[in-house]
Amino acid sequence: MGNDIPAGAQVPRDTIMVVDDTPENLVLLSRILQPEGYKVMVLPDGKRALEAIRARQPDLILLDIMMPGMDGFQVCAALKADPATATIPIIFISALSEPLDKVKAFDAGAVDYITKPFNVMEVKARVGVHLDLSFLQKELEYYNARLEERVREQVMELSRGHLALITAMSKLASVRDSETGDHIERTRRLCRLLAELLKKTPAFADAIDEGFVENIYNASPLHDIGKVAISDYVLLKEGELLPEEFEVMKTHTTIGKEYLGQALAKSPGNKYLRMGMEIAGNHHERWDGQGYPVGLSGEDIPLSARIMSLVDVYDALRSKRSYKEAFSHDAVVEIMRWEGGRRFDPDILAVFLDNDAEFERERDGPV
Repeated sequence: MGNDIPAGAQVPRDTIMVVDDTPENLVLLSRILQPEGYKVMVLPDGKRALEAIRARQPDLILLDIMMPGMDGFQVCAALKADPATATIPIIFISALSEPLDKVKAFDAGAVDYITKPFNVMEVKARVGVHLDLSFLQKELEYYNARLEERVREQVMELSRGHLALITAMSKLASVRDSETGDHIERTRRLCRLLAELLKKTPAFADAIDEGFVENIYNASPLHDIGKVAISDYVLLKEGELLPEEFEVMKTHTTIGKEYLGQALAKSPGNKYLRMGMEIAGNHHERWDGQGYPVGLSGEDIPLSARIMSLVDVYDALRSKRSYKEAFSHDAVVEIMRWEGGRRFDPDILAVFLDNDAEFERERDGPV
């Protein structure tokens, strides 16, 4: 039964159920098996056998084929159809000895077939082999389950480490500017909301799953990580930027992408860094190709960046800056509607416009 039983402990006996409508066969098989240390349960028909199995499952079943009421094939089919009993090994016992009878038995799900009259050594050998195989199968399933659980725990631990790294990195962008910190928190929530809404639409159902939604929620805070390299004079300037200052500000996209790319090279399994790099480098691209830093257009812009682009503009317009007042939600909706397919992916914009009230509630909720 394995090597994990403590010394001195009583070894539990395997329970074997014998189902046969002939009393002599029940007595004979009991006399063969009990001296081997097995606990034997005897039942005279299939119906009572199924009732007894529901109360207590045996480790193996010796099942006669030719019985009144339910025959052996019907009993076997009922057991295999129930997940709770499907793995109990069944050995058919029968006077039928034609090859087709044996093939039918194996097709029904039996693990073996013993013909009558019984050979004592054969019965002992076949029963012992299949009990050992069943035990090893259960032991393998147990260790596989433990291994899967350990792998899940390690993946979760790794994911927590990745997330901690992302959180620490995203805070770099807000150290010098408290408004940036609030913007990061609002936009991550809005990205999650938009991704969840897009996931329900035919246009994006294949591209967005729960993993994507989780990734964009955790990766979007990195969209402005490149601003850590922008001078305070430009980043914190009160008033509108001069053209040359705006050119400096635009470099936060390429700097962010390069910075995250270097981090990803050291942690290639970090899915948040991978999507964060997409977003940081491309969230200022426009659908019509007039954005920066490269001038990508349409679906050449990564989906994560297209989502971030809309969310970033929405929150920026709703926010007060040193050079402008905050716009109302309704005013921003009209501005974005007017932008149409020039700045934003038209399908993403349509979902936003159809659900703008949800965005207002999410954006104006507590940070």
